[in-house]
Amino acid sequence: MTKLEKAFAEASKLPKEEQEMFASWILEEIASERQWTTRFAGSHDRLSKLADEALEQLNDDRTEELTPDEL
Repeated sequence: MTKLEKAFAEASKLPKEEQEMFASWILEEIASERQWTTRFAGSHDRLSKLADEALEQLNDDRTEELTPDEL
């Protein structure tokens, strides 16, 4: 039995109202993950450009060390 099957077997023992809440939460998480996957896949070019700009700034000594106490 997979972990998913075990989780659903345990969830099926919950009261109906809790099962509905659990199911809603799972479905929302899956939808959210799909959105992030889609958005991330569509941002590859932009992220590459930003990374190139950051490396250029680093190589040109146009960066400063960031310390948490100064934020």
